[in-house]
Amino acid sequence: MPAARESLLDAAYTALARRPWSTVRMVDVAAAAGVSRQTLYNEFGSKEGLARALVRREADGYLAGVERALAIHSDARDRLTATAEWTAATAKDNALVRALLTGCWSERLPSPTLSAVPSSSAVPAQRRADGPLPSPGDLVALVRDRAVAVLGGPGTNKADHADLARSCELTVRVALSCVAAPPGEGGVADLVRSALHRQPV
Repeated sequence: MPAARESLLDAAYTALARRPWSTVRMVDVAAAAGVSRQTLYNEFGSKEGLARALVRREADGYLAGVERALAIHSDARDRLTATAEWTAATAKDNALVRALLTGCWSERLPSPTLSAVPSSSAVPAQRRADGPLPSPGDLVALVRDRAVAVLGGPGTNKADHADLARSCELTVRVALSCVAAPPGEGGVADLVRSALHRQPV
């Protein structure tokens, strides 16, 4: 039932954009998705299960965007700059991604526990949402490691690999600072380029 699942997650995301999560009703999400409330409960188990799946989907979408950003340029600094710009832009536009990246969950958002929860549903898709959700530190490490994997070739020696990992992590952390305090003129790109100017990439 992947189509129903995506429709339900889309409906939940739309509802969340309009009102606080505490006032989002399962029956309204099901109706907006064009499925029964029972289908919603079969798919996610509970409102908490729906919230976890929604947060997981947004995290996965953010990470997929990181991979696209890393692939659009050939120059390493341009790839890292694109990754930082994607991070800042996505966090600006998506409150769930911003909360995942910063750990600041407002009262308008669902605030699922990041640790794994016991599965209460036999639906395979539900088990995935029951697994741990990424913390801000987890996301920094995931983005850093993906950038290192793209930018570091098989012949990269240990010292160069460590330098590259530091440069990639610096980029992510500069992007996160731009999420918390948006930059002025020059934007994210100028800050990242300045930070990477003396870094080996």
